[in-house]
Amino acid sequence: MGNIVVLVKASLNPEVVRQNPDGTFDIDYTPLKISDVDRNALEEAVRLKQVFGGKVYSVTVLTWGPLKAREKDLRLVVQEALAKVADEAFVVADESIIPGDYSVTANVIASVIKKMGLNPILVLAGEASIDESTYQIPGRVAAKLGLPYVGYVRRIREVRDGRVVVERDLEDYIEVLEVPLPAVLSVTQELNEPRPPTLIQIRMASRKPVHMLTLKDLGLDVKRQRSIVEMRVVTVSRKQVLIEEADVEKAALKLVEYLEKEGVLRL
Repeated sequence: MGNIVVLVKASLNPEVVRQNPDGTFDIDYTPLKISDVDRNALEEAVRLKQVFGGKVYSVTVLTWGPLKAREKDLRLVVQEALAKVADEAFVVADESIIPGDYSVTANVIASVIKKMGLNPILVLAGEASIDESTYQIPGRVAAKLGLPYVGYVRRIREVRDGRVVVERDLEDYIEVLEVPLPAVLSVTQELNEPRPPTLIQIRMASRKPVHMLTLKDLGLDVKRQRSIVEMRVVTVSRKQVLIEEADVEKAALKLVEYLEKEGVLRL
């Protein structure tokens, strides 16, 4: 028997970016969604739950505020994890650590796992979040827990004799590793094809426990080490230059001249 912990992040939705009139990124009113690769981790937990036979816990730390404005988005993210596979959810929502700091977030996640007695045989996470893509959290959590860590896992081959055999993608080649359990794995989107939860699963999710925690509940006294000064939305404006020339060669020459003038080409 062994429990599985899946790290689930409520990320800024890159598909619905809100912009202020001055071009800055409106963080407060950009909605949150479950980080895409976390869905792959949840999908793998469905399969591995049959192998280990324990419970599946999802752990979420809210890193984008304001807290009151995020309640609906956060609830939807947690409910998706519960509908998919998780038996219980642990959510840390504390204004003192918003916006999230990578070191603090990892410390909080590790504290939840230890303080709540989750005793995981495996911690699964997406390789990176869709908003900041730091690739840091799973490795930092492993270090805090004192567990072995493997990143970029694209396939979990088998579990045998207290060890897990995985393939990880190192771009130029695939590496096969055998890792002792318990361990922390961050996975890629090649691992599987996430399936949406069924209507029955969604209904059952509302009956599963969600534990809302603060730093005080965890006995932590940490403060975020970073503050966001400014985030700007990258905008692309078209030059809207029209070359009116019937002769193709002359039109090409005019285009080259214009690109040279703009500094795109050097002749």
